[in-house]
Amino acid sequence: MIQEETQPQNRQVWYRLEKNDLQRQVSFRSTPDFAKKAPPSSQTLRPSKFRKKLSASPLTTWHNVPGRTSVTESEVFLNMTHRDSEGPVCSLKFVTLLVALSPEFLFLGAGLQLRDNGYDGLLIAVNPQVSEDQNLIPNIKEMITEASFYLFNATKRRVFFRNVKILIPATWKASNYSKVKQESYEKANVIVTDWYGAHGDDPYTLQYRGCGKEGKYIHFTSEFLLNDGLIAGYGSRGRVFVHEWAHFRWGVFGEYNNEKPFYINGQSQIEVTRCSSDIAGIFVCEKGPCPQENCIISKIFQEGCMFIYNSTQNATSSIMFMQSLSSVVEFCNASTHNQEAPNPQNQMCSLRSVWDADRLLQLQQAAEFYLMQIVEIHTFVGIASFHSKGEIRAQLQQINNDDDRKLLVSHLPVTASAEAETSVCSGLKKGFEVVEKLNGKASGSVMILVTSGDDDHITNCFLTALSSGSTIHTIALGSSTVKNLEELSRLTGGLKFFVPDKSNSNSMIDAFSRISSGTGDIFQQHIQLESTGENVKPQHQLKNTVTVDDSVGNDTTFLVTWQTSGPPEVVLFDPNGRKYSMDNFITNLAFRTARLWIPGTAKPGLWTYTLNNTHHSPQALKVTVTSRASRSAMPPATVEAFVERDSTHFPHPLMIYAIVRKGFHPILNATVTATIEPETADPVMLKLFDDGAGADVIKNDGIYSRYFFSFAVNGRYSLKVHVNRSPSISTLAHSIPGSHAMYVPGYITNGNIQMNAPRKSVGRSEEEQKWGFSRISSGGSFSVLGVPADPHPDVFPPCKIIDLEAVKEEEEVVLSWTAPGEDLDQGQANSYEIRVSKSLQKIQDDFSNAILVNTSKLNPQQAGTKETFKFSSELFTNRPEQQPDGEAQKSHRIYMAIRAVDRNSLKSAVSNIAQASLLILPNSPPVLARDDLILKGVLTAIGIIGTICLTIVVTHCVLNKKKRAGKKENETKLL
Repeated sequence: MIQEETQPQNRQVWYRLEKNDLQRQVSFRSTPDFAKKAPPSSQTLRPSKFRKKLSASPLTTWHNVPGRTSVTESEVFLNMTHRDSEGPVCSLKFVTLLVALSPEFLFLGAGLQLRDNGYDGLLIAVNPQVSEDQNLIPNIKEMITEASFYLFNATKRRVFFRNVKILIPATWKASNYSKVKQESYEKANVIVTDWYGAHGDDPYTLQYRGCGKEGKYIHFTSEFLLNDGLIAGYGSRGRVFVHEWAHFRWGVFGEYNNEKPFYINGQSQIEVTRCSSDIAGIFVCEKGPCPQENCIISKIFQEGCMFIYNSTQNATSSIMFMQSLSSVVEFCNASTHNQEAPNPQNQMCSLRSVWDADRLLQLQQAAEFYLMQIVEIHTFVGIASFHSKGEIRAQLQQINNDDDRKLLVSHLPVTASAEAETSVCSGLKKGFEVVEKLNGKASGSVMILVTSGDDDHITNCFLTALSSGSTIHTIALGSSTVKNLEELSRLTGGLKFFVPDKSNSNSMIDAFSRISSGTGDIFQQHIQLESTGENVKPQHQLKNTVTVDDSVGNDTTFLVTWQTSGPPEVVLFDPNGRKYSMDNFITNLAFRTARLWIPGTAKPGLWTYTLNNTHHSPQALKVTVTSRASRSAMPPATVEAFVERDSTHFPHPLMIYAIVRKGFHPILNATVTATIEPETADPVMLKLFDDGAGADVIKNDGIYSRYFFSFAVNGRYSLKVHVNRSPSISTLAHSIPGSHAMYVPGYITNGNIQMNAPRKSVGRSEEEQKWGFSRISSGGSFSVLGVPADPHPDVFPPCKIIDLEAVKEEEEVVLSWTAPGEDLDQGQANSYEIRVSKSLQKIQDDFSNAILVNTSKLNPQQAGTKETFKFSSELFTNRPEQQPDGEAQKSHRIYMAIRAVDRNSLKSAVSNIAQASLLILPNSPPVLARDDLILKGVLTAIGIIGTICLTIVVTHCVLNKKKRAGKKENETKLL
């Protein structure tokens, strides 16, 4: 695959003509005028203009500089939140973004190298059997010159041919050639012979190592290089050379198939084997034009039928299909690639396009958005770069306004380095230096490390990173990234992300959007409302709506990005029908972004956007929408997505989680969908649930969960979660979820009842959601190993049932639970096994020997469905059950458990144990409720107090009576 090579700083083409067995060497050099002034990056360079500047001498060395668009290996963004004397007080925070963009294929051996964006040491050898012709060497020079320009534009201004050597036979009579050093015919990258193959003068590349591997050589015949009559059939020689160079250099394959020129597509229609499918033409039978139906008889293509292409086309790709068309100037990318075509590229390269997603462009788009929109005001940001060494591009400076942001954007990379070596440790060291210059130490800083390169020595700085006190977030670009990059995140407590090489993937921007300052202030952080990408065909559109609810709306931004050609036509309507067009957007043509900032608070409701692809080739179009809280009194709805662990090994599944809440209150009944994107296979959509079944442990806690086990390939996977809530009465959970400390209502102390203050009750909250809401969040990445080749064996049983409940209704016991799946919580199980026991210990320890309930009429439903089942309790009412110790025990309580079985007899774990009481004992005292207990206590206390008072009164009366009686007796005696 053509990943990302380089963009040239200086471009030159150098020919050194050498002759075997001769000891003389002559070279010369001339520099064209246009090399002194580079054309704009959008200009397509024409080979004809270049050829006019060449000297007539065959021994010329010349330079040209089409544009200064070289690619640095890596970039570092330094971001810190600072205690500003005039602004709000924040915690000290340094954020460093380190980016390494490395070409996947750099060297082809000792001779051919890619250095400073140009190929050095390309060796072309003429076979000794080829007769000397004075036009052969000039034609080779002209072919390479044209190819250099064509390749330069086709690779988006990245690579060119700087130094070319031509090895000529010793039998030739010319004598003004250089002396041979280590060059030989066997080492040549391109050979010219008079040996014709099965297809005559067809140029070809000998490939033997598979997709993405270097070829052995490119083969031309002298007739092809000398006969201009062949140009009509193959196209210009420079274009043909680039076609063959892609075979040789990047290990890609042809996108045509002469043996299978037609095929039946997915819509059961006749299709031509081509790429892109936008290349137009007509079907031709033996006697002239004919309908395509005439080319097929009983699903067999008729011999003599062919498809003839129009000489004038609008399609710009693909070079690996038909380089001869003048409109074709690009390799097929993910948005233009025809995966259905039965061609060698699809067969050998697993349906991947020739030109993989442009990593540099994705980085530029995401970094610009981060600097212009995500990073918070008063933050200090700096930029540095690294490849084998680190380099500071911009010192730390505080962001106080948009001008500060734009200045930092101007320091973003425009190229990626051609150096083979990537040193993450050098980048980290340089990042620490920049932070330490302002803060004195790196402790408390946050680094965002983005790399596409490999580094065998990354472990050398693990201890340094750990002891630095810095938090490192990592973003891996593509499948060739260093394997243990995420260990830096694990050691330092950072997040980790993966960005696949797919043109319509928005994972890079999603990753940047997820990274916040870490202060926890949700009212200052940007919330992602929308993130979508799609390969849009010519004259088609990407249309959708995004909800801006009333809890957000401040600092709302719409970002549109595209991959190739010019910008799309953009139309945006707010809820009141106000129209925004491309004229309202701030456009960066270099980074291919358009950004619209809505002043004030965006109107709540549905915003409708339409992106029209007005170009003649497919476009990868993407939309991102972010906003902030509209007011501090009402926290916005948020989503936090994550996986249970960083990696897994087949067949162990992963659990995916999404916490959806408003403040700390869970949001119920939301539609939560996870998108899991592997390195090479198609994305997997997975709906998450908050139903207390399967992977979801607790119902209605706002944590939506699901098992994920659809592992397509080994490697990294990215996770993104989309939450949608329709307009309705939104129900928040009756309480804040979590395991709470018990609140005791009161105590009895020394016989006295002392009640605590009533516990503050938080009832179920309902609020009107007039517009609903939409949220997006990246869940980072994880890796999977040990995935077998298809078909995968059935190793996943149904998941454990965790919500089994039992209720006694007259003479029956009613069981209820949530259905598991055929595989964990997905699909439909085959059967259930329900067992009952009067002993809790027995059903827990010896489930298989408990009494089996007849479930022959119970058919499992789809996973997530509520199941119910009734059975008679008479069997257990009067019959004692033998206990493990041999004693019979009468019981009026029974215990039940269940497990599910799939089609291959794989059984789930035994469920939770439910219980039911069959009889109520006649002498059982009634169970009093809490209020009754309180009332009884109060009445008892009143009774005790009344008794005491009555005793005191009676005693007092008795004593008074005795006193009066004694006094009367004394008076009588005196009389």
